[in-house]
Amino acid sequence: MNRLLILGTALAALVAVPALAQQPTKLLNASYDVARELFVAENEAFLKGHPGVSIDQSHAGTSKQARAIVEGLEADVVTFNQVTDIDFLVKQGFVSADWQKDFPNASSPFYSFPSFLVRAGNPKNIKDWNDLVRDDVKVIFPNPKTSGNARYTYLAAAAYAKEAFGGDEEKVEAFLKKIFDNVPVFDTGGRAATTTFVERETGDVLITFEAETRGIAKQYGADKVEGVIPSVSLLAEFPVAIVDKVADKRGSRELAKSYLDFLYSEEGQRVAAQFGHRVHNEKVTGEFKKDFPEIRLVNVDQVFGGWEKIQKEHFASGGTLEKLYGSR
Repeated sequence: MNRLLILGTALAALVAVPALAQQPTKLLNASYDVARELFVAENEAFLKGHPGVSIDQSHAGTSKQARAIVEGLEADVVTFNQVTDIDFLVKQGFVSADWQKDFPNASSPFYSFPSFLVRAGNPKNIKDWNDLVRDDVKVIFPNPKTSGNARYTYLAAAAYAKEAFGGDEEKVEAFLKKIFDNVPVFDTGGRAATTTFVERETGDVLITFEAETRGIAKQYGADKVEGVIPSVSLLAEFPVAIVDKVADKRGSRELAKSYLDFLYSEEGQRVAAQFGHRVHNEKVTGEFKKDFPEIRLVNVDQVFGGWEKIQKEHFASGGTLEKLYGSR
């Protein structure tokens, strides 16, 4: 009898070994276009505590990424810059409806806002959103139809105009249309727009997240570009989520959760701050306080009534964006 028990235990162990071996050791993170360097560093820090694991990255405009996942891109997690693109995945059955309850701060580990990058010395004296409608200013930002980055720029400009014109929608739309008219080329994503501005030397001002402007200024030097923070901007949160349909299929949920949890850890927050993102961890915020000047930030709920309303009024077919942007 004892021999049978021993034999049974040994067989059970042999059966369990292949099951353990099948646990995935690789994740795919689908992220926004200008987050490449950030996640190289985040991944390196995360993998120090997870030997044998690897993280693959995919970067593009988040609307494009969301569509790619629906069409077959097997991303275990998304680290996006726009809530509506994760909500799109919810509607397609890829992410759970209560995804914002899965992680702290409505599943947003860090934040930023649309900011300006100008030529060294600021020769056009660009200081605020109203300077973007001047006839002598050429503005660079990506296509709002494909880039969450650009949608934040559009919304931040609209928020400024709503204040400036006392909510007069005709004047707000005229203001936004003039900004669009001043854009010589619309790239599909934020990184391509950066290339257009810095390397091709097109335009007078680049509008992108503060985190990106800080990185570009550091990379190219003060003799090439400099950052300008406007008087007011829009809070840009960076939502994250497990792609449930993919994680459950691959059995990667536990690893995916550990990865996204790491972004909230002190180490993960410090990496984000080093790459120009504003974080929630109080200790890390204190360490980097001198690097982040104060700015008045408004949010989508205050100004626009939330993302669902924004989607219907601005970004849906026939919405304000399509009316102003036309067929471009």
